[in-house]
Amino acid sequence: MENLFRLVDHEDFFSRRCIWVNGPVIVGAGPSGLATAACLREQGVPFVVLERADCIASLWQKRTYNRLKLHLPKQFCQLPKLPFPEDFPEYPTKMQFIDYLESYARHFEINPQFNECVQSARYDETSGLWRVRTAPTAAASGQARPAEVEYICRWLVVATGENAECVMPEIDGLGEFGGEIMHACEYKSGEKFAGKKVLVVGSGNSGMEVSLDLCNYSASPSMVVRSSVHVLPREILGKSTFELAVFLMKWLPIWFVDKLLLILAWLVLGNIEKLGLKRPSVGPLELKNTKGKTPVLDIGALAKIRSGDIKVVPGIKRFSKSQVELVNGETLNVDSVILATGYRSNVPSWLQENEFFSKNGFPRSPFPNGWKGNSGLYAVGFTRRGLSGASSDAMRIAQDIGKVWKDETRQRNKGTSACHRRCISQF
Repeated sequence: MENLFRLVDHEDFFSRRCIWVNGPVIVGAGPSGLATAACLREQGVPFVVLERADCIASLWQKRTYNRLKLHLPKQFCQLPKLPFPEDFPEYPTKMQFIDYLESYARHFEINPQFNECVQSARYDETSGLWRVRTAPTAAASGQARPAEVEYICRWLVVATGENAECVMPEIDGLGEFGGEIMHACEYKSGEKFAGKKVLVVGSGNSGMEVSLDLCNYSASPSMVVRSSVHVLPREILGKSTFELAVFLMKWLPIWFVDKLLLILAWLVLGNIEKLGLKRPSVGPLELKNTKGKTPVLDIGALAKIRSGDIKVVPGIKRFSKSQVELVNGETLNVDSVILATGYRSNVPSWLQENEFFSKNGFPRSPFPNGWKGNSGLYAVGFTRRGLSGASSDAMRIAQDIGKVWKDETRQRNKGTSACHRRCISQF
């Protein structure tokens, strides 16, 4: 590759290949990593993207259900420098979004190093460089290449995002349950669950949509609601609820916008507490900003709850072989369990740094200051503000690195023209 220069590391010469990256290393080839790479390309800065899967946007391609659509209008989800095609609907489907990301990567000539799983990344104080060690994933382990690669770079961009690993809850007796257990990341459609009693654990957007999809395939879902949840209509009077909130926040304080949204939600959806869905005391936007908890945008699940097709149940006490006991003492017979229990960051498992990132894998500094750390470390896609937040981070990171890159390139060019008779290029 044109932007790589191989170094010889005598200490591990026979066990590992070392590669000098003449620019930043971006860890992750999801939307956040692609957006950063595209912005760097526009700045003329070379880069390397490392991806543990064998494709871009692996979360979207491999760990999402078939009926998924973008929850927000497309103008809030497009990446920098290249909008969605005009003929795409207001809420693109999963496959349309994947097509968009693949065309985005082609347009900006982003070619990630696939099947490269980052084992560790640490800052070397002596050299002032980042050392990023990778190992081939199982898909690539049969290829004839070294077991490990170490990338050496000045800048490290963490783009693995908020949803790198699925959360598997510890529930008493779950291991004894005799039916099928899967995380929502494995769920594709309700086709194989037709006629079955399915327990969906979780009442966020995924839990609601999986329950709705199960209904559409004649399954009988029971949805576990363990805590309070905000449910808003996806649209109000034909306008996106999110778009309306963004507009109102330009003129009004967030607490007042929350009040307006809840009044409008009550007018459109009615009193959801009668359905067993208790609202939090904190408003939906404030809760999103402070805790990162996204409100549910209803696309039909509430109607199924009202009709009784989706049964709302309280928290789980324990499982047995074919039953689940709830905290209210009720017992349900269930055939399968789907855990819509969310995702988490995996940054603490590989990044050897504890100043910029906290133990939960998110930057310590709140939005909008969580994109830049010390020693050339950056984060993109950890704002809890979806794709628009990731795009904003990506543009800031590229501008920050690009400024240094251009200044140093100008200085090198001046030095070369002045001393070209005496100087020999190091690379």
